[in-house]
Amino acid sequence: MNQPVVSIVVPCYDESETVPIFVQKVSDIISELQDENLISKDSFILFVDDGSTDNTWALIERYANLNKQIYGIRLTKNFGQQNALMAGYRNAHIASDVIISMDVDLQDDPNAIRDMILKHLEGYDVVYGVRSSRDKDKWFKRKTSFLFYKIMRRLGVHIIPDHAHYRLLSKKAVTALLRFEERNLFLQGIIPMLGLNQTVVYYKRNERSAGKSKYNLRKLVESALEGITSFTTIPLRFITIAGTSMLFNSLLMGVYSLGSKVLGLAYQGWTSIMLSLWFIGGILTLSLGIIGEYIGKIYIETKKRPRYFVKEKIFPFGGDKNNAKYSSKYSSVSDYNHNG
Repeated sequence: MNQPVVSIVVPCYDESETVPIFVQKVSDIISELQDENLISKDSFILFVDDGSTDNTWALIERYANLNKQIYGIRLTKNFGQQNALMAGYRNAHIASDVIISMDVDLQDDPNAIRDMILKHLEGYDVVYGVRSSRDKDKWFKRKTSFLFYKIMRRLGVHIIPDHAHYRLLSKKAVTALLRFEERNLFLQGIIPMLGLNQTVVYYKRNERSAGKSKYNLRKLVESALEGITSFTTIPLRFITIAGTSMLFNSLLMGVYSLGSKVLGLAYQGWTSIMLSLWFIGGILTLSLGIIGEYIGKIYIETKKRPRYFVKEKIFPFGGDKNNAKYSSKYSSVSDYNHNG
């Protein structure tokens, strides 16, 4: 049985409290899998520092010097988790057969790595880590998550419920993923589009190992809007339907008003008029907002700006796992001014 080279891609942002715990836990699991001959001895962990303001990068450098299976990429600023993941995928796939992405806070149970590897060895190119329950989430988060997945299904967008970024991708899957060039990234929707053999592994989500979550309500809303507007134009169709409905209702109202005037009936209904005006105004404002979201995405896409800039690396040259690690600022023009 061929032992795949597995890389664990881990985006980080101000996670100095969690990095040491993660290194200890995941390094032990990698060693166990290597001892069982399930994965190659060349497997490694790749941290992507997404512009941290604390000493996260210093810790990554320290562990990379102590452990030959730990590498790091440092971005110039905070580009967001999706872009940090893409930076990790683009670099790691050169030197590995399988990439597993996960959060550094260990809420993604690292014990599920074994199950993902076994599924890959069965022939799957994509293995999603899916939460077995959301019992630990607050009521509001459970309900909003349920509503989001329900809306996405109704809009015809295929995403895996209760799956975030904990997943295994084969080299074939990552190579296909890197062909997507859009800047408005929503990986939960893109990866199912690859059409490769896929399955799920269920795991129990843990509490954070340390520190506080960097995801707040604003980021969750932005992520939901990104998902909806990146994969469907149904909201634009809703505007057309709403506009047609309001036109039809206005014609009926016009006929009614004209008939009332011809028949000399007292025309009362200031309340209904005001309510109608507020309703129409609200629909028009919502419609402009939806159109604005799509225009904004088109505007960003047409600029074709780089997804991220790499400040420095601790990573093998050209994916050669036998080379010594290096650390250099702006290691090459292609790394610094990267479009993918």
